[in-house]
Amino acid sequence: QVQLVESGGGLVQAGGSLRLSCAASGRFFSTYTMGWFRQAPGKEREFVAAITWSGARPFYADSVKGRFTISRDNAKNTVYLRMNNLKPEDTAVYYCAAATRITTAPVEYDFWGQGTQVTVSS
Repeated sequence: QVQLVESGGGLVQAGGSLRLSCAASGRFFSTYTMGWFRQAPGKEREFVAAITWSGARPFYADSVKGRFTISRDNAKNTVYLRMNNLKPEDTAVYYCAAATRITTAPVEYDFWGQGTQVTVSS
């Protein structure tokens, strides 16, 4: 069992930056693929970024590639999402999640945090 708690969301102007954090508790954090997803009002949850257990292989959605960076610190049981050059269309609730396999599909993630709101004003 893994418990996940996100933090770092907030209100930012377009072009600004935020760093989200996801603190994990529970065993075997370092063995999980960690992902970030987001869900805007009226839309389905979508993949944003994921990182394998070693941190050597990040994945990004095309919409955030070059602007967002995912990283993890297994010693601190924490995964991060650095978001630069934010756009109004990035506004959503952001969730971190853990999976036992390398995947970008939400249905394959076993554990989810409660989410943190990111709002980007134009």
